[in-house]
Amino acid sequence: MQKSHLAIIYVLILACLSLSIYGLMRTDSHETPEVILEENPIYATSRGSFRDSVKIFLLPDSLTFAGEAVPLDIPDVRERLERELYVNAYWESNMVLLMKRSTKFLPQIEKLLLENQIPDDFKYLAIAESGLLNVASPAGARGFWQFLESTSKEYGLEVSKDVDERYHLEKSTIAASGYLKKAFQKFGDWTAVAASYNMGQAGFARRQEEQLISNYYDLYLNEETSRYLFRILAFKVIFENPSDFGFNLKPEDYYQNPPLRTIEVSDDIKNLASWAKMKNSSYKELKQYNPWLRDKDLNVRRNKSYTILLPE
Repeated sequence: MQKSHLAIIYVLILACLSLSIYGLMRTDSHETPEVILEENPIYATSRGSFRDSVKIFLLPDSLTFAGEAVPLDIPDVRERLERELYVNAYWESNMVLLMKRSTKFLPQIEKLLLENQIPDDFKYLAIAESGLLNVASPAGARGFWQFLESTSKEYGLEVSKDVDERYHLEKSTIAASGYLKKAFQKFGDWTAVAASYNMGQAGFARRQEEQLISNYYDLYLNEETSRYLFRILAFKVIFENPSDFGFNLKPEDYYQNPPLRTIEVSDDIKNLASWAKMKNSSYKELKQYNPWLRDKDLNVRRNKSYTILLPE
């Protein structure tokens, strides 16, 4: 019996030694992969060096809006501009689509601003207002230039059941030019004109009077208007220096409108879908290139006419 007990004890000792050795081997096998993972660049990226891929943008040495200097020597001004640059440059999907879309509309806006003696930089105001989309705000503003109904009628835009010319690119840009000219007569500088487009001429003038300061950059304003001009400036900087912000679009990447023909209409159209089909087009194309047509028919007042665009 004693020999059998000794044999059992001996077996148990060997088993314990085997388990210990196995445990040490398993410990070594776990430690080695950890060292490999730490040296693996993919693993290291997930551990924190990911932030190395976030680019820090340099501000331009100088910047103007409508020929007026932006005081980049003021720390507050630099910080506010940087905020809008990062917000917009790192919203890549929005910026790419905005750039691609811009070639459909900016050439016409640039031409109309020039003809109406408005500085070219105000095309970026239209981008800030609408993203070059025919959007509608909760307050009732419409189109690229975000006109309210009351203001649009003051500047000659028709707003009715059938027609809303706030959605008419040419006519709304001409109306916006008239509004901007009037604001310039009031404020005397284009920077204040741009800011007042956001909060209204009366509201901006009131802030100037209350604070005894006329310069936009020195005024204490609500959050939206405080950021507004800097959004416009951010679009200008990014659009004029796209590769600096990682946007390397090729000419073929940009959207284009097809060649369009014009059709003058001076009589009622009872069914726009049927009319478009008669013109070898479609209701979809009619609405796409004439978003100012707001109903399924068009009633034309006496001595009135409209120009409708359709693809050639």
